[in-house]
Amino acid sequence: MSVAEPANPPPNDNGTVDRASLGERLRQIRKENGWTLVEVAKRSGLATSTVSKVERGLMRLTYDRFMQLADGLGVDISELFTPEGETFTPQSFAVTRVGEARHHETDLYVYDMLGAELLNKQMVPMFGIIRAHDVRDFSEYVKHQGEEFLMVLEGELEVHIEGREPVHLGVHDSIYFDSSMGHLYVSAGEKDSKIVVVCTSSGGKD
Repeated sequence: MSVAEPANPPPNDNGTVDRASLGERLRQIRKENGWTLVEVAKRSGLATSTVSKVERGLMRLTYDRFMQLADGLGVDISELFTPEGETFTPQSFAVTRVGEARHHETDLYVYDMLGAELLNKQMVPMFGIIRAHDVRDFSEYVKHQGEEFLMVLEGELEVHIEGREPVHLGVHDSIYFDSSMGHLYVSAGEKDSKIVVVCTSSGGKD
């Protein structure tokens, strides 16, 4: 998957995070900590030009780059979508109604972040729509720390893992794998596939 996937920003409806909103949130966190763009880049491992473009609303990050940025900023990934929320504690729970998820789109994937109001939780659950239909749509594989579970809800999906044969999944088929292996998702049928995916998270850092 590419480092970032440029796309026309969707309307900023309830829960939708467009490029401008994400840029403003990144700038807010950076300034609250007194960091320069160069310092954020060094902390996250992203190029300074990438951080700058995200902050100016010119670029959308893919999930693995979101994780890098959140880790570098020392925040939960959900905090890049909203400043609101509370830290997960014993007996915490959250209900995400239809249409209430924190929504983020790229050219190839659509992400709905579930339970986004709970910060520093062990898992990051998402509903996804896979717009990619060819591996050639991607420039590189996604890689990030942790483990990943995926189940297909609608359509057919191919999971490509670097160095392995593609895994074909139908409705209600699932896969669990080490997220540090290069991977990407491609809809195998004519229609975009719909999935639920859960990634483990390192959570925010001090």
